[in-house]
Amino acid sequence: MPSTLDQSDSFDAIIAGSGPGGAMVARELARAGARVLLLERGGDAPLRGTLGQMAQVAAVPGRGAFLHRDASLLVRALTVGGTSTLNFATAAPPPAALFAAHGIDLAPALATLRSELPMAPLPDDLVGPLARRIAAGAEAAGLPWHKLDKMIRPQACRAGCWRCVYGCPFGAKWSARDLVEDARRHGATLLARAQVTRVCVEGGRAVGVEALVDGQPQVFKAAQVVLAAGGIGTPRILRASGLLEVDPPFFSDPVVAVMGSADDLELREDELGGAEVPMAAGASFHDDGIALADLTLPKPMYQAFAAQVGRLDRLGAHARTLAIMVKIRDAVGGQVGPRWVDKTLTLEDRARFDQGAEMARAILAKAGAQHVFRSWHFAAHPGGSVPIGTQLDADLRTATPGLSVCDASAIPGPWGLPPTLTLLCLGMRLGQRLALRG
Repeated sequence: MPSTLDQSDSFDAIIAGSGPGGAMVARELARAGARVLLLERGGDAPLRGTLGQMAQVAAVPGRGAFLHRDASLLVRALTVGGTSTLNFATAAPPPAALFAAHGIDLAPALATLRSELPMAPLPDDLVGPLARRIAAGAEAAGLPWHKLDKMIRPQACRAGCWRCVYGCPFGAKWSARDLVEDARRHGATLLARAQVTRVCVEGGRAVGVEALVDGQPQVFKAAQVVLAAGGIGTPRILRASGLLEVDPPFFSDPVVAVMGSADDLELREDELGGAEVPMAAGASFHDDGIALADLTLPKPMYQAFAAQVGRLDRLGAHARTLAIMVKIRDAVGGQVGPRWVDKTLTLEDRARFDQGAEMARAILAKAGAQHVFRSWHFAAHPGGSVPIGTQLDADLRTATPGLSVCDASAIPGPWGLPPTLTLLCLGMRLGQRLALRG
């Protein structure tokens, strides 16, 4: 793959960002015969499933996250495939009512995706002992606990493995890299280490982008431009292009981990250390804006959370620690600035976390866990910063002809669940509509 392109090369569409939304648009357009250029700010190194690689590709743009417990630690992955390479592979269906309010029906795309992508609950042999213990505790607490759909190929997944947290190197976890490769097989061009900085506008219409490719400025032209740089990256590009007047507010779907030790849990030698796929099962309480799931974490991440809240006495307890994710639907707020992001919890957000944490503590008590503590919060789903209904129309078009958006920034409001499947649906819908327009 060349590190540069001839700037006179002609394209039908340029897509900035290779996460689920952008990669799906690229695939649909390439399959339709369009000349597609896919620009990705991060690199394209093979996923190794290591903490070191995760630290290299994961950007943490939150401001003040290490100073006080109400500021968000926001994580995004700058690599081909975007944050889908590091997420926990949970396939939450799109919030139909949220999109129906804007005249958008994602059901056809969802049906197609369910037929073509790996999407099902984990088989029993891949559900780890910690997740099983938590499920038993949840059932004893009277909560509607159930297995979650995972975008994982069971035949390639390995029991006693947590590599999906760092980027699965075995091909078991689906990521948007699969779509990128499909698009390339149909003629699309991928250019990694290419950071889009500005949309080029001529005569009131988007005609291309400016980008830094390996640090060198280049201009690429196309009849259609799709920004898919994420809930943080896309509004920054629009603001730098003079197409967004304010630093926009957003939601982040923040998470805390509530953890406790079950010292009586008997584990086999190969199970020690809590090596298992996280979020195997859980429960969602839409009216309360709370979702719960098991959240077994690799040892370094667990120890970082314990140290952050001063629980140094629990640093050595990782092997038999039961962890529950508490995710909330947070209020839209904060700002995406040019170099920083500010998202502080509101009083309502904190109340939701308190409610969810009490539910998690009840589960852990039924599961026989002791020494329970709660982490500070973090988030990996920033979105709603360029929402449908205000900045975008129902076809994801901006007010600038030739310019569309397809990533988490387009989601019209928070709902507190992972957005990957929603973005795939939006990307399929947009890609097909752009292909029809020619």
